[in-house]
Amino acid sequence: LIFVDDLNMPAIETYGAQGAIEILRQAMFMNGWYERKTNDFRALQDIQFIGAMGPPGAGKNPITARYTWNFSLLFVPPYAGDGLNRIFETIMKWFFSQFSSAVAGLTKNVVSATLD
Repeated sequence: LIFVDDLNMPAIETYGAQGAIEILRQAMFMNGWYERKTNDFRALQDIQFIGAMGPPGAGKNPITARYTWNFSLLFVPPYAGDGLNRIFETIMKWFFSQFSSAVAGLTKNVVSATLD
């Protein structure tokens, strides 16, 4: 299992390619790659790829459709409203319950300060 985080970080070259992604694409599509010195094919077996990335922008580039078709895509939209606050407040209330009431009363403030 190979996990690639920030999959869309490689810079786009003059002709639109992203070198690191092209190597991964070749490994996925051809199940290996060629050794540069000997031209021997290096086969990869029983490997799965997982990638994670944020939306394009702020140094993150869109990846090509040529590479995207190798994946089953899962999109996770950002939390709307107080969903994220509720999740972390619940966790922090449980954790702070072992401390004094003065500390436990800071749950909401700690979560708000962290998420802002």
